[in-house]
Amino acid sequence: MTRLPPFDGFIGIDYSGAQTPTSRLPGLQVYAAAPGGAEAERWSSPARANNGRALHWTRRELAERLRGEVRRGTRLLVGIDHGFSMPMAYFDRYGLRSWPAFLDDFVTHWPTHEDHEYVDFVRDGSMHRRGRAPPPGQRVGRNDEFRLTERWSSSAKSVFLFDVQGSVAKSTHAGIPWLKWLRDEVGHMLHFWPFDGWAVPQGKSVIAEVYPSLFRHRYPREQRSPDEQDAYATARWMADMATRGALDGYFKPPLTPAERAGAELEGWIFGIC
Repeated sequence: MTRLPPFDGFIGIDYSGAQTPTSRLPGLQVYAAAPGGAEAERWSSPARANNGRALHWTRRELAERLRGEVRRGTRLLVGIDHGFSMPMAYFDRYGLRSWPAFLDDFVTHWPTHEDHEYVDFVRDGSMHRRGRAPPPGQRVGRNDEFRLTERWSSSAKSVFLFDVQGSVAKSTHAGIPWLKWLRDEVGHMLHFWPFDGWAVPQGKSVIAEVYPSLFRHRYPREQRSPDEQDAYATARWMADMATRGALDGYFKPPLTPAERAGAELEGWIFGIC
């Protein structure tokens, strides 16, 4: 039996799709846990205020930090709290046949990685009026459309459900272009699970979608904000599962061949089995 290659660290990211890629966002939180460790430490932005205190992360800054860690050869398991793909109906509707093709197409219609641009600037057509994006409404879905992995959970929301409490739609539409950016920058050193395969290769960092609601209550919150707790719990849970020898099983959800083929396009939430 092939054993899961060991990781050097476990990174939990509670994502935020608010404002722009260069805005400093209190909802964007990052924690890191070491193998065998009993705690997770908060990653701070490298930027500092005039009084020396760390500022909040920006989406661009975090993507650059992840790129730097991967280039240094640190082998990480990174869990990010936003959707990595869309339901099968979306792929059928727009004639998309692979996840890389989806990424290329999505970023054309939702260029939310560009500086000073909001997700809502795509939605309301202002990016189109400035010649920065195609007309709105060309790559959309209904908020009752779900991926299989969302239907396997008790409370995951549709990636098309905007403007409600706990919505993942905005963070998904802001975050997917940064997945493509990382793939373009250091894709030869990264494994985007399960799109690049269900098996975890030797020598690569792994990036996976997570849903912190699955494990946020396993660990006392203490003085952390809700966003900090979600990132902390994600990192702690992945490290704990590795210590218990249980991590490998989460890379192998019990799917039928047809379900597995669909999830290779739609993606899968790491931790749902």
